[in-house]
Amino acid sequence: MSAISVGQAIVLGAVEGVTEFLPVSSTGHLKIVEGLMGIPVDDDSVVGFSAVIQVGAIAAVLVYFFKDIVRIVSAWLRGLRDKEERYHHDYQFAWWVICATIPIVVVGLAAKPLIEGSLASLWVVAGSLIVGSGVMWAADRMGRHKRGEDDTSFKDAMLVGSSQILALLFPGFSRSGATMSTALMLDLDRVAATRLSFFLGIPALTGAGIYELKDALGTGTAALPLAVGTLVSFVVAYASIAWLLKYVAKHSFDAFVIYRIVVGLLLFGLLGAGVVNS
Repeated sequence: MSAISVGQAIVLGAVEGVTEFLPVSSTGHLKIVEGLMGIPVDDDSVVGFSAVIQVGAIAAVLVYFFKDIVRIVSAWLRGLRDKEERYHHDYQFAWWVICATIPIVVVGLAAKPLIEGSLASLWVVAGSLIVGSGVMWAADRMGRHKRGEDDTSFKDAMLVGSSQILALLFPGFSRSGATMSTALMLDLDRVAATRLSFFLGIPALTGAGIYELKDALGTGTAALPLAVGTLVSFVVAYASIAWLLKYVAKHSFDAFVIYRIVVGLLLFGLLGAGVVNS
């Protein structure tokens, strides 16, 4: 029997779509909601389901940034053939994204048992939500917000891409939160930091979803809940992306910091009271 029903898949797909690209931790929120619904967060099929529905959110990024992606990929293909094209920023940026994805792939494969084991605890999620909030608050104030997207470098991409490992090892820290915070510390403005987070997330999250698909289907997760959850994730994530880019253009990340702290403290309370199982 599947550990997740169609109704639960709709809820989890909506949670994934809303939180995947907001700096509040989609993994953390999924685990919290799964715990509240009585779904075993460390079940193999549940872990696989969570990874697969991320593909819906990634598909939303591909659609939303379709023109940008076509431009970057086209420049990369031209650069492979024409030496002169290799000085173009888009060609270089494509290679930076590829290289910046390698660290999280290596760590993800090497630490998979740990990530899906003891680190999947909701106690870790609660602590990571609060600690990540402090990092985000400091980054938003330390950064000078003076560099735009065209000012990014290979060093920026590697540092921001590598920061995704924090969210991989500590669910609740937030992949978006880690990458945006790192970008802000490198003096990128909020919009550039957010867009860079999106682009760096495409290969990492797509690869995770594809990698987990076989395991998810092979451990009892029915195809229908997977399909429904992924579709809902896509629709909600598209709206979330559009909203976030407009929001960060005029606001700081303080609202996300406060929200994360509240959720983290609430989760500690629920765990301590035995309302949810870690």
